[in-house]
Amino acid sequence: MKILIVHNTYQQPGGEDTVFRQERDLLRRTGHDAVTYERSNFEADDYTGLKRFVLVKDVIWNSSARQEFKQVLRREKPDVVHVHNTFMRISPSIYGACQDAGIPVVQSLHNYRLLCPAANFFRAGKVCEECMTDGLWRGVSHACYRESSTATATVAAMLTLHRALGTWQRLVHSYVALSEFSRQRFIAGGLPADKITVKPNFVDPDPGARTTDGDYAIFIGRFSEEKGLDTLLAAFEQIRQVPLIIVGDGPPLERLKAQADRQQLTNVSFRGRLPRHETWDALKGARFLVLPSECYENFPMTVAEAFACGVPVICSRLGAMQELVADHQTGIHFNPSDAQDLAAKVAWAWSHTSELAQMGRRARLEFEAKYTADKNYLLLMELYQRARGSLPAASRLQPLAAAVSQSNIH
Repeated sequence: MKILIVHNTYQQPGGEDTVFRQERDLLRRTGHDAVTYERSNFEADDYTGLKRFVLVKDVIWNSSARQEFKQVLRREKPDVVHVHNTFMRISPSIYGACQDAGIPVVQSLHNYRLLCPAANFFRAGKVCEECMTDGLWRGVSHACYRESSTATATVAAMLTLHRALGTWQRLVHSYVALSEFSRQRFIAGGLPADKITVKPNFVDPDPGARTTDGDYAIFIGRFSEEKGLDTLLAAFEQIRQVPLIIVGDGPPLERLKAQADRQQLTNVSFRGRLPRHETWDALKGARFLVLPSECYENFPMTVAEAFACGVPVICSRLGAMQELVADHQTGIHFNPSDAQDLAAKVAWAWSHTSELAQMGRRARLEFEAKYTADKNYLLLMELYQRARGSLPAASRLQPLAAAVSQSNIH
């Protein structure tokens, strides 16, 4: 099968970029012809002065990207187009090009951008769904995207136009939600339920289970307000006997370091961003991972990675996190934004080594059952077949049936 994978990378790398690369590599490794169309948000740095108006227009509808993409479709003749992200340099204009060429589209829903201009249902330190209940322009009044009313209005205009055009309803044949929680949010937001399938992310290569019980707690992730790092530090101020390693970076890094210094948190160590293999080594040395996010996480890759390493997760009782982590089975839940409750759960976990070790073994079994490359490959193939079957018979390209019969799909 030939799959054209579309992705617009971010200036600050994140989980979406990792998933894009992993799925591309998995498809190539299993004998499929996986070609890519990629753009980067670093391109926006070239738009200064009056050219910023062109950038605004392109976020809503990028005609040049559509023309370029049409040429890619004619040259590559893919069986399926799998879109990971079109924001902001590609734009949703490419979906119509796929329709014109008679090629089905699979869209991964990595974040909540189709429902919320900020993409994370988070404002003023807590979950916010006003753009779903009261309309997208509520986000403009709050300047939710990049703390800019103009930037938020641009995203809201893009969403409003493509809702009116029926882009999301008509031109995407299959959506990939990463959890049942996110699937339900998208259904509530108006996407057709029969087009949304849950397919979690996966970890590849398998890092292998840890061999020790671990002697510290660990946080791994991007630093931003919704990740709950202030709550994390406040909790570990109350449990100074538990060492905490923080892996990652982001704009609040220096502020967080200064906060830890003021509070004299000698039990907290900032390691910065680490290469993947070093991150896994650090994870395997931990007794548990702490995930204190205060937003609706879609599918935190750190959960799957922790499970792959046999490490239980202490997470906020919120969104997909409480779905992915079974309380007192593969980890422990705590009340979001509640530093005292988090401190109590960490203290309990730290003093119950045998129970935590058992949770870690269950977490590893959960990984083997749901989050391996082999499991994900089967789900991907099912999604692609469903998308291809959703086109009217007259629109199907004749080579597709032969491609299916010659593939490894059974």
